[in-house]
Amino acid sequence: MSVDAFLAAQGWADAEQVPLAGDASSRRYIRLCSGPKRAILMIDPQDDTPRFAALSAHLRRLGLSAPDIYAQATGLMLLEDFGDAQFAKVAQTQPDMEIPLYRAATEVLCHLVTCKVPAELTHATPRILGQMIEPVFTHYLPLLGTKPDDTPSEITARLTDLLALHLPEEAVLVLRDYHAENMIWLPDRDHIRRVGLLDFQDALAGPPIYDLVSLLQDARRDVTDACHAATLRHYLDLSGRSESAVMPAFHLLGLQRNLRILGIFARLATERGKPGYLALIPRVWAHIRTSLSTPVARELEPLILDLFPEPTPERLGVGAVP
Repeated sequence: MSVDAFLAAQGWADAEQVPLAGDASSRRYIRLCSGPKRAILMIDPQDDTPRFAALSAHLRRLGLSAPDIYAQATGLMLLEDFGDAQFAKVAQTQPDMEIPLYRAATEVLCHLVTCKVPAELTHATPRILGQMIEPVFTHYLPLLGTKPDDTPSEITARLTDLLALHLPEEAVLVLRDYHAENMIWLPDRDHIRRVGLLDFQDALAGPPIYDLVSLLQDARRDVTDACHAATLRHYLDLSGRSESAVMPAFHLLGLQRNLRILGIFARLATERGKPGYLALIPRVWAHIRTSLSTPVARELEPLILDLFPEPTPERLGVGAVP
């Protein structure tokens, strides 16, 4: 079904269409405005719409704010419009809101720990998490002009072993892209429903600390030191976990996640024509350096620092990086 036919069938043929910023995927989003009515049109060439719809319904059953699905067809979906109060924008324009926003996001994560995980989700075991860093070797290293030897397999093996040693045994629903550009502030709702959730179709069953890392080691914005500390403390208080148990897992998952992100951003820049992602790489690398400096990463630090050079603008092939 064409976009025009889909909109006509749903009574939105004459709506004003306002394109919205997309994500790292091939999906496109358009805001539809018809009088006082609003909706979001998702155009998804890979057609993850059934998965998105199922997870959205699941999250709403858990008492969370995921978009209501008004209609769907192959590669197309009409969604509830949560508005423009993206966490990143609110924190930028109202700095005093950063900590309250991140506290609310943390409360969502602690709620998910208590909830059942959909059985159909892939379980992100330490072995799978280790395998997921492959793009850093296949896409990021070539971008830097570096040819690996046997180090990638050693890094993957050691990271996998450390994850197996330090990750909690339980699995929760991991939203994966849980960061400030994928949450909308809904102050008229209450408690955990104030956090509007987006971009969760790649969810996994995995370690409960994964999304906390996604939240605090954000590739797209710098979380202030005060907010980082307050969020960690709120998570520890709500979850009942000890800092000594959480932080090793936090930094190992930080390494896993950020190494993978380097590869994904390199692939987006070189294969998808999105060079803007290169400007984010120094921040991602800074997160990696932070996690490498912790005791749990002692045996990984020399391997990673010997293989990966500093991502200077010259090596990345970009202008001055902010």
